[in-house]
Amino acid sequence: MPATATVIGAFLGLGTQMYSNALRRLPYMRHPWEHVLGMGLGALFANQLANWDARLKEDLEKMIEKAKAANELRYFDVDDE
Repeated sequence: MPATATVIGAFLGLGTQMYSNALRRLPYMRHPWEHVLGMGLGALFANQLANWDARLKEDLEKMIEKAKAANELRYFDVDDE
C-alpha cells in the first residue's frame, strides 16, 4: 500500500507541474527541479492520506465497539432496577 500511494502521489505531482507549464505555454521540462519537488510533495501527500485513512478506520472500529458495549449495557443489563 505505501508503495502504491508513493507512486500515485509522485505521478500526481509530476502531472500537476507539467499541466501548469502547459497552461502557461512553457516547455514541459522548463525547470526540472520543480518537477522533482512536485513529485516529492505529491508522494508525501498521498502517503499521509493513506496513513490518515488507516487511522480513521481504526478509530471507527473502536467507536463502533464502544457503541455496541454501551447499547448492551443499556438494553440488556436491566437487573439493577
